[in-house]
Amino acid sequence: MPRIITIVNQKGGVGKTTTAVNLAASMAAAERHTLLVDIDPQGNAGSALGTARDEVERSIYEVLLDGRPMSEVLCRTELKFLDLVPASRHLVGAELELATHEARERRLAQALAAIAPRYEYVIVDCPPSLGLLTLNGLVAAQGVIIPIQCEYFALEGLADVLRTIDLVKSSANPVLQVDGIVLTMHAANNLALQVEEEIRKHFKKEVFKTVIPRNVRLSESPSHGKPILLYDVSSRGCQSYLELAREVVRRVDSVGRAA
Repeated sequence: MPRIITIVNQKGGVGKTTTAVNLAASMAAAERHTLLVDIDPQGNAGSALGTARDEVERSIYEVLLDGRPMSEVLCRTELKFLDLVPASRHLVGAELELATHEARERRLAQALAAIAPRYEYVIVDCPPSLGLLTLNGLVAAQGVIIPIQCEYFALEGLADVLRTIDLVKSSANPVLQVDGIVLTMHAANNLALQVEEEIRKHFKKEVFKTVIPRNVRLSESPSHGKPILLYDVSSRGCQSYLELAREVVRRVDSVGRAA
């Protein structure tokens, strides 16, 4: 059974797309068939893999709004075991358009049903909001990974995400669970260490051991249209995401892929 994992945080700038792209790429590097689905209108996940949003002809927009099979919008990537379903500029108005559709919160789940069995992992990158597109990501998933930047307001944003997950679980997707919380952009200064300590104290089991550091090479790689492991495999950022992927796989396998 495939494991569908949605990467979500309503705060921008927390490393959400960086985590989605590099987690998916790291799983693919381990020869696990992986699909990355970009439902963020900014289209940054696709750009980070060399597929520019404004050059895409077929995208997740046509899947969600027109019912096009997801298999028809797949893009290959430089990694043999990683496929991409890109976003496009048309996705900007998708939330308003989806509002008039029946079962609007289940459009992504319905589209994935036919294609997900081809893969071991499906990673969904959501917009930095808790709107209808993110709701589609949560309804389609079995697990959620929440990236948290090590900064002062981290816990406030986390509480909002967890409340939303609980609401979705109680009303639309009873199998949904938090696969983990990943600490990102860790600067190893006093503030970051204090925030890490606080988050680990409140969420002992949920927080991954792996911490993603602030890393220049990690920040540079999207501008080259490459995940970090194809840009600088020896960098601290790359090694951290490879270790995170191993930890995610261990955690998912330990609780059962179709929990």
